Amino acid sequence: MLAGIGMMAVALFMENVLVLKPCMLCYLQRFFSILLGIIGFIGFFHNPKKINTFKIYLATAILSTVFGAGFSLRQLYLQSLPADLVPSCAPDIGYLFDSLPFIEVVMMAIQGDGNCAEVMWSFLGVSIPGWTLVAFFGIAIWLLRSLWLANEIHSLKFYR
Repeated sequence: MLAGIGMMAVALFMENVLVLKPCMLCYLQRFFSILLGIIGFIGFFHNPKKINTFKIYLATAILSTVFGAGFSLRQLYLQSLPADLVPSCAPDIGYLFDSLPFIEVVMMAIQGDGNCAEVMWSFLGVSIPGWTLVAFFGIAIWLLRSLWLANEIHSLKFYR
């Protein structure tokens, strides 16, 4: 839950304070960050008594990180392309949702466009999707460890 909230806080800071406009792949990465937070929130307040329910929450959170990492990798791939191979830029996502069916916009977002290939910010030579990939990877490792130790974690007094 806190990881998803933290990732969204950083994304909103970059958008509103640093005034960096997110691309379509950024929105997909945000979606999976939010989904991760929602899964954690529901799991925390549901407080599953059965070990299998606990493991389902962990597995769904892992899936969210895998998909988020996949979209981070796609954006890193687009950023690594030479300028002549970068796909053309698409219109603003708000315009796309107004003019195209939802599924077409989602398919365009999955493919990415020229806006996704632009590196607008970097830290230590790593762009935003690179740091997002690191975050998703770290969270996935932590969740996999939790899944591996699920019986011990679930037997703690907190879950009884």
